Amino acid sequence: MTSQLPLSKLSIRRALKSDLPRLLELIADDDLGKNREGVGSDDACYAHAFDQIDQDESQFLMVGELDGNVVAMLQLTFIPGLSRKGALRAMIESVRVDGHLRGQGIGHWIIQQAIQVARDRGCKLVQLTSDKQRLQAHRFYGSLGFSASHEGFKLPL
Repeated sequence: MTSQLPLSKLSIRRALKSDLPRLLELIADDDLGKNREGVGSDDACYAHAFDQIDQDESQFLMVGELDGNVVAMLQLTFIPGLSRKGALRAMIESVRVDGHLRGQGIGHWIIQQAIQVARDRGCKLVQLTSDKQRLQAHRFYGSLGFSASHEGFKLPL
């Protein structure tokens, strides 16, 4: 196993459009993503999606940087609701860590950063979904205190 990375060298920031090629690499760097994403794609759908996310105050496309390189990402969405006495909740999606750096605490670190951003924004709940095939991810989220309290459903359109 590689030596443990000093997490103090990591920082978060909002993704920039110039990060888009790297974000697509991270998204495709897993068993499920490699078959559904266009790494290195010049498909305008990715640039359009980035612009929509970037312009929406309820979205924070977070990147984790190490020595000026993007090594992790996630998308944090803030959702107002009536339930839970009108609580604001945060939804975490698209959690990715560079495949060469997995197992060094970066995933734990970026999730903790997202939770802190959600707290700072006034959220009362943080939620996420994970594909049923990602058993290792389920264990990881459980180790962070998340519980599999709900069954999720999706309907492709």
